Amino acid sequence: MKVSLFIPCLTDQLYPGSGMNMLRVLERLGLEVRYDAAQTCCGQPAFNTGYHHEASVLAKKFLDIFDRDGSDYIVAPSGSCTTMVAKFYGTALTLPAEYAAMADRVRGRIHEFTSFLVDVLGVTDVGARFDGTVTLHDSCHALRELHIKQQPRQLLAAVAGLELVEMEAAEVCCGFGGTFAVKFADVSSAMAEEKTDSILRTGAGVVTGVDSSCLMQIDGMLRRRGSTVRTMHIADILGATV
Repeated sequence: MKVSLFIPCLTDQLYPGSGMNMLRVLERLGLEVRYDAAQTCCGQPAFNTGYHHEASVLAKKFLDIFDRDGSDYIVAPSGSCTTMVAKFYGTALTLPAEYAAMADRVRGRIHEFTSFLVDVLGVTDVGARFDGTVTLHDSCHALRELHIKQQPRQLLAAVAGLELVEMEAAEVCCGFGGTFAVKFADVSSAMAEEKTDSILRTGAGVVTGVDSSCLMQIDGMLRRRGSTVRTMHIADILGATV
């Protein structure tokens, strides 16, 4: 099986280790993994801010790269960026007919990392070990658009040494929402406060999730409050071994 990596902007620029850990897990499972360095943004930030023309330029570049790359699947460590391609290309984001057809083909091949492992490969144990107590944040796009809820939990349950402690507000938004956090900073901060309250009540030492953007938002609020709780993308946990 051949897999192409789609590495979103935030992962590429701020959390490259998460992309590398996703690669390690996929290669550990025996997959042939490739990465095209010509890839750029999927266009989600521009689209969410109302710049649809600019978003369509980026979408066309994405499709030019991934439509004919010869892989069986495209895997990304992000529910929100996967949603942009799988749900919005050619629907909410209007594209020329040629690219809309390309979007139809790509849509069936792109998967968020944990969904790919569980729903496509049928794998829940990736041979990881992580000693510690972990709680999980459900990010909005992954949960509501891609129906990713149990997949990360199944994977974490199989990690040796890990104790998963559920928080009360796991499905509540962290307040990031891309440019929402900039445009509505006060509301965003209040939402992050509520989320961190829920995290701290668990007593967990780590909070994880499938989106680096959400974890960045949560990490900022945890640091502001002087907490020692760490944020880790789930790929970083699954990539760890004895």
